[in-house]
Amino acid sequence: MSEELLFERIDDIGVITFNRPDARNALTFDMYEVLASYCERILDKSLDIRCLIVTGAGDKAFAAGTDISGFRDFRTEEDALGYERTMDRVLGLLESLPIPTVAAIRGACTGGGAAIAACCDLRLASDNIKFGFPIARTLGNCLSVGNLSRLAELLGAARTRDILITSRLIKIDEALSIGLVNESVTDPMARAMELCEQLRGHAPLTIAASKEGLRRLREHAAVVEGDDLIVQCYTSEDFREGMDAFLAKRKPQWKGR
Repeated sequence: MSEELLFERIDDIGVITFNRPDARNALTFDMYEVLASYCERILDKSLDIRCLIVTGAGDKAFAAGTDISGFRDFRTEEDALGYERTMDRVLGLLESLPIPTVAAIRGACTGGGAAIAACCDLRLASDNIKFGFPIARTLGNCLSVGNLSRLAELLGAARTRDILITSRLIKIDEALSIGLVNESVTDPMARAMELCEQLRGHAPLTIAASKEGLRRLREHAAVVEGDDLIVQCYTSEDFREGMDAFLAKRKPQWKGR
């Protein structure tokens, strides 16, 4: 479907690779749609696999967020809401898969990449991981309420608040201590394959029911309105300044409007 997102099937294990290593695997809008299409095929069983691994090409990044150039034409409320609804749809599909999903992470795992990794059931990482959402010091946008609820479930509300407000990145020792990363390994992809060999022998209905029950609990807890927050950030002068500064590799000058 796309050379920027690759799919490989190894027996009944699927491997999705974000394949833009020169751009630290920054995700284009098309890549999100291709990811969604594979999830839909797994859900409707036209793609019959027992486990899914998600990883990034090279050793510098799992995925360093959404490609900033995709935001350059954003002007309206619908641009902002449409993007976040797309994110919620894609992540919701990944989260809804009835099979085990494993993120094999090297290097930067930020923004949209961190959101994808957070939706996976298990995360295996090398010791150079940097996980987070540094948007308060880079772009000046925000996360949807759905993504906030996913992070709060994974990290706890206090640590989610911490990394969003400080804009810091979580490294391997902390990631292990808080359960963000299940294992620190030299070769995340090799360990992911080994783990999936084990997981594909487990009872599929038990795995599917456990995952769906947990998803329903999280989703039920996140039934709140947040569109006004998205519009406030994405249509602001600060968001335009954040993009310009990011692309020019300079520090943004925030105005709070």
